[in-house]
Amino acid sequence: MKRISILVCPQALASSVAIPLEMISAADTIHRLKNHQRQPNLELLTVARDSSSLLSMSGGLLLQPTGSLSDNTQNTMVFIPALWGNPRAAVRQLPEASAWLQQQYAGGATICSVGTGSYFLAEAGLLDHRSATTHWRYFDDFAQHYPAIKVERKKFITHQDRLYCTGSVNAVRDVMLHFVEQLFSSKVADEVARHFTHELKRSYESLLLAADPQDSHHDELIIKIQEWLQNHYESDVNMKTLAELFGLNVRSFNRRFRQAANKTPVEYLQEVRINQARGLLKSSNLSIAEIAFAVGYQDVSYFTGLFQRLHGVTPNAYRRLVRTKMFNVANPQN
Repeated sequence: MKRISILVCPQALASSVAIPLEMISAADTIHRLKNHQRQPNLELLTVARDSSSLLSMSGGLLLQPTGSLSDNTQNTMVFIPALWGNPRAAVRQLPEASAWLQQQYAGGATICSVGTGSYFLAEAGLLDHRSATTHWRYFDDFAQHYPAIKVERKKFITHQDRLYCTGSVNAVRDVMLHFVEQLFSSKVADEVARHFTHELKRSYESLLLAADPQDSHHDELIIKIQEWLQNHYESDVNMKTLAELFGLNVRSFNRRFRQAANKTPVEYLQEVRINQARGLLKSSNLSIAEIAFAVGYQDVSYFTGLFQRLHGVTPNAYRRLVRTKMFNVANPQN
């Protein structure tokens, strides 16, 4: 049985504890209903220094932890919540967390921090010489105190070597859908998305998560080609020329790419372009034609049809959907 633990402490934001718990619990329930299973597929725990007493979290919520740091049981996944106030103070108050996280990671656990929870990973030395992010207010402080870490200031989600960081509580929903798909299936993740997000389809904020180029296979040459496509997606890409650039003939290129990435080079490029288009639809006022051109498509009709095929809605409908989500609180309807 898979075991998933959430590290908790007095400064933890309750929402960043509840979201992983609720989404994974929902996924397990959906999976069991679909497969007519009575028993849960995983064990969910909240882990603190001491599991015998109530823990008062940020906002005054009382939590009874179900596990302690002295328990050496290996986890499949570990989540570290966002912290209210000075994150370095929270880390100093729970020094034993560093050894526990090191032990869990060495045993094969995937670890995900939310917002300033990344300070726990940094203090444990797990992020040294790796990419990471944190809450934007603490970028400078994080970089100053942990200079060995490559701080990604423009990314809401980073992941490298089973270590995930999100820049906000909102971003954790997107990475949770990624984990649900890993733990269960894409169909279960789609069902969870319908319960926990406003989008009609799952919406990973990070291209790295959406494409997941480096964790799905270990073909270093194909990884380099994927990185090249991510950096040149807006160009007029000729696959024959690209294959020759990397020393492959077209037949070997297509076969090797599909074997590694489970999709053709053209399909991969389409996903990269459409994910970039989603970001522009969400955050810019460019027209559909301008967005199509910006991501590498001259034919607007083709772009619109491809977008609808991959995401179930037209670009205009997607824009209305995400804009409503972004602004419905700021501009309430009477």
